[in-house]
Amino acid sequence: MNRLLDGYRRFRAETWPEARARFEELAASGQRPHTLVIACSDSRVDPAVIFGAGPGELFVIRNVANLVPPFAPDGAYHGTSAALEFGVRVLQVSQILVMGHAMCGGVTALLNGAPPEARDFVPAWMRIAAEARRRVLECTPVEAAQEACELEAVRLSLANLRTFPWVAQAEAAGSLQLHGAHFAVATGRLMVLGADGAFAQA
Repeated sequence: MNRLLDGYRRFRAETWPEARARFEELAASGQRPHTLVIACSDSRVDPAVIFGAGPGELFVIRNVANLVPPFAPDGAYHGTSAALEFGVRVLQVSQILVMGHAMCGGVTALLNGAPPEARDFVPAWMRIAAEARRRVLECTPVEAAQEACELEAVRLSLANLRTFPWVAQAEAAGSLQLHGAHFAVATGRLMVLGADGAFAQA
């Protein structure tokens, strides 16, 4: 906690004086982010840092392996779907970006099994991407399976986004655009999913 409080004090001393007007505006008028980002919980992959975004610009959903489950309005707990509903229907974002990343531990668990210490919830969550795993292992050498599955999980999450009626309707109306990307932690390079279904350097 001391490290967090030290960071907060630096924020108040160094950042707050310049950012104060922006925070006051956000407090008075509410948030109006232009983009919803679905990213991994991995501590190395912070969308605000990667995209140089300030407060109020991005509505961020983070979970293990940046997955979007299919539309399933039942009585279960749906944190990702609830945040998606709020971002699309209430905040009316104009862009959704699903961003995967290199060395994703969730994808490693999908391919090789979760570590013994993470078997209460991780395996069930990663079953969302079982189809991505199947596609990759059918046609990809084992040594290339990790990155291939990270990319395929992004494609699968985009397909699952379109199972939400209000996402599909907004996309069809042209008021919402869906995008995919993959961030390489070691190099800082971003690949973006093109209309041809392939990822290319941004």
